[in-house]
Amino acid sequence: MPQRLVILTGASRGLGAALAEQLLTASTVMLCLSRGRHPTLAARASAAQAQLEEWPRDLADSVTVTDEVEAWLRTFDAQRFDEAVLINNAGVISTVGPSDGCTSAELARALRVGLEVTIVLTAAFLRATGGWRADRRVLNISSGLGRRAMAGSAVYGAAKAGMDHYSRVVALDEAHRAETAGDKSRAARIVSLAPGVIDTDMQAQLRGADGAGFPSKTYFEQQHAQGQLVSAEDTASRILAYLARDDFGSHPVADIRLV
Repeated sequence: MPQRLVILTGASRGLGAALAEQLLTASTVMLCLSRGRHPTLAARASAAQAQLEEWPRDLADSVTVTDEVEAWLRTFDAQRFDEAVLINNAGVISTVGPSDGCTSAELARALRVGLEVTIVLTAAFLRATGGWRADRRVLNISSGLGRRAMAGSAVYGAAKAGMDHYSRVVALDEAHRAETAGDKSRAARIVSLAPGVIDTDMQAQLRGADGAGFPSKTYFEQQHAQGQLVSAEDTASRILAYLARDDFGSHPVADIRLV
């Protein structure tokens, strides 16, 4: 049975929890990084005979967490896995509204969790697995708010836009590295994927924002009222199907609604 390693951030609730639940198989070794533990994931992993590690970590402390993950990756034999996957899913929305309505600490935390840890963790993953025989894939969970400017969402949107562009450049770096080595199969593949509108706590936060600082609040209220939100479970299923595609990485920035 093909062996797979998965690292997933933000796995304790919402889309991350749904992804974690669906990734559990007997052939999977999975590391989940979140501020808290998923309430039932350990039991689910035991039932599925999956190897699970859950590390309660504050991803705003990106260097400490990433150094720990890189050291963990280096404990594995380079020949063990057929596939190695990093899913950067964690993100936070600071106070919804103009950025000057947030404290400096709120803004810094949102950028660290939403963008900084994605960059630092991806780089560490690529370093540690560079000599592995595994098919290496990085999936960054982006957002339409990173591609469509919307008043009141500057910091979250900036983090996701940065994630998109980082993914584009890493794809170029990996292609160049593989071409220089004369082995294109060695390139890690990366995609920054917008998952669509999901029925999660984040959507509830947007609907509950102060309309004075977030004029698009009614847009999110209407989507909810019209039943346009997709469940986290259905979205996770579509995302993982996309992750498994043979052409994953051919478009470093993508939208699940358009594929």
